[in-house]
Amino acid sequence: MKLLFGPLLFFVFSTLSAQVLVINELDSDNPSTDTAEFVEIKSQTQNFSTDGYILVFFNGSTSGNDSSYLVIDLSGYTTDNNGLLVIGSAGVGPFPQLLISENIIQNGADAVAIYQDSPTAFPEGTMANITNLIDVLIYDTSDPDDLGLIDIFNDDPNFASITQINEGSSGSVNSIQRNNDGSYFTATPTPRRLNDGSGTPINPITVSVSDTQIDEGASLEITFTSEVNVTSDLNFDIALNNFGFNTSDYTGSTSLTIANGQNSTSTTISLVDDTDDEGDEVLEISFINLIEPIVPFNNKVEVRVVDNDFTTAPWGTPVNPTFGQVTSTQPTGYYDSLDGLSDVALRQALQDIIADPSTVRAQTYADVIDILKEADQNPENSNEVWLVYSEEGRAKLDLQTTSSNTGKWNREHTFPRSLGGFNDIEDDEIADGINVFWETKADSLRHANSDAHALRAADAAENSSRGNQHYGEYIGPSGTLGSFRGDVARGVLYLEIRYNGLEVVNGFPSTVGQLGDLATLLDWHRNDPPDDYEMNRNNLVYIWQLNRNPFIDQPDLVEYIWGNNVGENWDQTLSFEEVISDHLKIFPNPSNGYFQIKGLNKETQIDLYTIDGKLLNDYYYTGNYIELKVSSGVYIIKLKQGNRIFTKKLIIN
Repeated sequence: MKLLFGPLLFFVFSTLSAQVLVINELDSDNPSTDTAEFVEIKSQTQNFSTDGYILVFFNGSTSGNDSSYLVIDLSGYTTDNNGLLVIGSAGVGPFPQLLISENIIQNGADAVAIYQDSPTAFPEGTMANITNLIDVLIYDTSDPDDLGLIDIFNDDPNFASITQINEGSSGSVNSIQRNNDGSYFTATPTPRRLNDGSGTPINPITVSVSDTQIDEGASLEITFTSEVNVTSDLNFDIALNNFGFNTSDYTGSTSLTIANGQNSTSTTISLVDDTDDEGDEVLEISFINLIEPIVPFNNKVEVRVVDNDFTTAPWGTPVNPTFGQVTSTQPTGYYDSLDGLSDVALRQALQDIIADPSTVRAQTYADVIDILKEADQNPENSNEVWLVYSEEGRAKLDLQTTSSNTGKWNREHTFPRSLGGFNDIEDDEIADGINVFWETKADSLRHANSDAHALRAADAAENSSRGNQHYGEYIGPSGTLGSFRGDVARGVLYLEIRYNGLEVVNGFPSTVGQLGDLATLLDWHRNDPPDDYEMNRNNLVYIWQLNRNPFIDQPDLVEYIWGNNVGENWDQTLSFEEVISDHLKIFPNPSNGYFQIKGLNKETQIDLYTIDGKLLNDYYYTGNYIELKVSSGVYIIKLKQGNRIFTKKLIIN
């Protein structure tokens, strides 16, 4: 056996070395939260076209079952002067020729393989196989060997002695690199450079900027620095265009020269201060015409351009709410079918309205991003969304798109998906706009995943902190004003009526489909009544979904379904505000603590709220002055006659 081992090993390595393409280097895990992952493939000859080849990644975990989770089509790409093609994320330097998202390559034990095949040959979840296999690397990050993957690829005689290669423990600074004889070693990553240090030397150019965020009207200095001095004048061009940002938005030279014997040059770009409300934009600094051995070290460098022409709404944010400025856009007679009903009949009639399959639409989970940018727009700045728990504005551009959630916002399910038993599907990844939708009904529980009435823009880190806690367990971040509480209460109560299979209950249940705590949410609803922000939101979601949250339009419905009026017949609000707003007057306003109401001709219940929605006291108005023993400030007076409600702002000196 010893006599045969050497020749056999030589045969295997010789076979491998004859491959047209090999996996030359892999960095699947790095300390920078996987912002610099890459795979480098190498061709036998320089400038080799990879048309007709694909790169397939296999998940070796128990749940992954040694099947594919990612396929990259290599068609349209060519290896460089050293026969190398780097497929990696934007944090890799020198910059990859084929760019992929951050944190997409999984840690081991996994495998990555080159096939001469079509991407359609490996739909997600395809078991690893050796058909049309060109090369494979089975790797781990200090994990046990995946014997299943090893056995599968050992069936190919070219890989009969294949082993699993350890990149190092989690967060390793190493990459796995291929020796010329087909064996592997680990070392500091060397993307776009041959692992043995040979080959044509490259000279990467680094882009640096004076600021990563600038205002319209300001200037940006961009510097370009080569790794070593150039040996002749280096002329190159850059582009700054990115979506709506184009040459009309700036002035300055984009054609540059690094002089012979030097290693840097710079340009100053001046941003045009126009009067258009374009929203914040991002310029992207990209090289256009670098020629090897000059290559980008970094590329597509982004700089935010802050638009100073944002607009403000006439209504307030949830922490500074206004009332009565935004009216419901519900169709005439929208709730008429509820009149005179109670209990189960009232619930069913309400569901028949908001889950009507002939009218109501369901959008994709990706569409929800566009909905939230409208519905959760910050009233104080049209370039921002308002974050539900952290009670602040955040730039719309700061949507979380990678694993990093710092300073980002994302979509918060007020009824957590894990508790509701709903999730997204592959088609949910496509934002296809308002005119493309699914038909939906009360039994379409999956559509709760993308129902914007119960989804909110939230700080991504705070969303993670909330997790799947029930309300009452979760009451908001430290220092919260609680301005979101009534909003989320009405959102999840809406879901119970809208979808069969969901229920809001007392306590903190562990049953899928149930959310708590009902008593807490009823308290939140009562103490944080619907304001203009929430009504505007209801109106905008209605445009997309063609249904409304009835507990914003008719907040007292909550009492008839869950609260103090269960069992009583409902008679809808008769547009009390429209009837009395023209002649009702609270005076004096501002007040020194006493006020009277002109325009009421019958006894009326009056609730006094703080500006942030906390109920302070209730009164019964019979026509006399009411004394308020409160400190100076702005308060909300809520008038109630039966099911009819009207609100007014009162200033106390």
